[in-house]
Amino acid sequence: QEQLVESGGGLVQPGGSLRLSCAASGFVFSVYDMSWYRQAPGKERELVASINYAGNSTNYADSVKGRFTISRDNVKNTVALQMNSLKSEDTAVYYCHGRHFVHLRIEYWGRGTQVTVSS
Repeated sequence: QEQLVESGGGLVQPGGSLRLSCAASGFVFSVYDMSWYRQAPGKERELVASINYAGNSTNYADSVKGRFTISRDNVKNTVALQMNSLKSEDTAVYYCHGRHFVHLRIEYWGRGTQVTVSS
């Protein structure tokens, strides 16, 4: 069964750091482009960062550039999001997403992990 399981969320003070991790199972992770999305209360889900299947190309939302870093390990079947200099506006549920790099209709979502930035 295909699965993406996020971990690492929690409560952090403004200016702090968190590292999210997503563990994949049940599919060939190395042929999937991976992304992190987030959804704040009352807002639409938005793309935060993405990394291609090979791990040699990344993209970031303007709001997180220079603060967040996405990475992947195709041996351990994991993708991570290092979040530094966190702001209150980063508060959201963060979701892991995978999409086959050729067959674009094949995609998977994790259930999400809550990140709360507050003093």
